[in-house]
Amino acid sequence: MTILDQIIADKRQEVALKKSIIPTIQLEASALFERKVYSLSRNLENSSSGIIAEHKRRSPSKSVINNNYTVEEVVKGYETAGASGISVLTDGKYFGGSLDDLVLARASVHLPLLRKEFIIDEYQILEAKAYGADVILLIAAVLSSAEIKQLSEFAQQIGLEVLLEVHNEAELLKSLMPSINMIGVNNRNLKNFEVSLDYSKTLAEHIPKDFIRISESGIRTPEAVKELRNYGYKGFLIGENFMKSNDLNNSIKNFINQLTVF
Repeated sequence: MTILDQIIADKRQEVALKKSIIPTIQLEASALFERKVYSLSRNLENSSSGIIAEHKRRSPSKSVINNNYTVEEVVKGYETAGASGISVLTDGKYFGGSLDDLVLARASVHLPLLRKEFIIDEYQILEAKAYGADVILLIAAVLSSAEIKQLSEFAQQIGLEVLLEVHNEAELLKSLMPSINMIGVNNRNLKNFEVSLDYSKTLAEHIPKDFIRISESGIRTPEAVKELRNYGYKGFLIGENFMKSNDLNNSIKNFINQLTVF
């Protein structure tokens, strides 16, 4: 069993437990459920940097990345520096996140928020809306084409945008449908956690132009962003590179400044 298999097995148990405790009607009654969402796809279309900065405490491959900052400090720093959107990891067991992180981020910034989670059930999409997310992530590696269609259409129905994450051409081809707003190419192999930007470069020519292209993971320098732009990418999801810094605010500010100097 791979790490990804174990994460999904645990996630199924977690979601089943949550559904037995908190009914969907309670999620739909949240004060945040009826708020007007921010559009990440529109922000990326109009952004000079395209950076989606991530709040990420730890990961299965890196253990603890940084526990020195509060959620508020991180996301406010990202917004001030000029990020186009913010990704918030909400998985607890493997990434040290929570839905509390998402709601704290929502209270702190006016940027589109992506709920970064292993979504396998419509219930988690309701949670995302109830806790202030604007975008959900669907991972093609753990979902069938029918599941991607069902979950993405449900997200669209309640006003959320959808980022679909792929890692190879087979995952991409099964996922192309009108209910997807953005296609993200994960440069990290979720089965062995190896990282290479070649995944984004190779898949670029297969992504139709009507989907916003986002490159995820392993992006460490402004030069890498500039190179990926040549392949049609508008968004660049970066977490560890900023979170590991002892001076997070200046780290992202300097990174973005190098992208927006013409």
